[in-house]
Amino acid sequence: MVQAVDATSFVTASEASYQAKKTATLLKTLTVNALIMGEVGVGKESLASFILPDAPIIDASNFDELLTTIDSTREIIITNIDSSPNVKRVVDAINSNEIRVIATSKHSFVNEYIDDVFSIKFDIPPLKERLEDVELLIEKFTQDAASLFGQNDSFKLDKFTPDLTQNALSLKRQVMIHYLLQDIKDIELIDIIQNYLQDKLGSNSDYRNFLYLYEVPLIRAGLKKFKSQLQLSDKLGLNRNTLRKKIADNKQYL
Repeated sequence: MVQAVDATSFVTASEASYQAKKTATLLKTLTVNALIMGEVGVGKESLASFILPDAPIIDASNFDELLTTIDSTREIIITNIDSSPNVKRVVDAINSNEIRVIATSKHSFVNEYIDDVFSIKFDIPPLKERLEDVELLIEKFTQDAASLFGQNDSFKLDKFTPDLTQNALSLKRQVMIHYLLQDIKDIELIDIIQNYLQDKLGSNSDYRNFLYLYEVPLIRAGLKKFKSQLQLSDKLGLNRNTLRKKIADNKQYL
């Protein structure tokens, strides 16, 4: 299935992303094939679409569709070429049809046939190495959230630690969730928990099994606010031993 990619989402606040965009800009003027490598969510597809804005985008795991498209087009973007079940056959088809290709792969993808088709290869570093880009992406994703949910675009960063485990993918998801939760109402939160639990209930120990959904956020918030177990136990009306036990019982979440 042909994918749609927002080619404007690649930001260039950091030197590394600026250089990657500079390379992509140069590739727009050339007719060579290129391989863009990096972790998931770093912007590989965005840069590929910047280079070939009108090209179809096919994931290499869709092998039959990919070969059919290669036979019927003059240029193509192949995502995740490292996931292809037969890289040699893909390379042979590209060379046979003499088409322009921009492909993406995981970081430092190595294959004996890749050099036969890609004369230029470059990496996009992960966001943890491009921290200047993170602030700009948060701003962009906040604007997206405001547009999607019809609210103002204010975003409280005092309780926000960026999730960069999947780069822009995890960051965008986190911003969307955080944006919704910062002004969530009690009834909305209750509805969320109800929907989460509805299909999970069924054993005779469910109350004990799911009590952590209440206790963990309460303990986390309390420890962050009051800075000590002593003060928290007083505010919650629990003795210190009971609080310590609850912390020990939920240590995997705290």
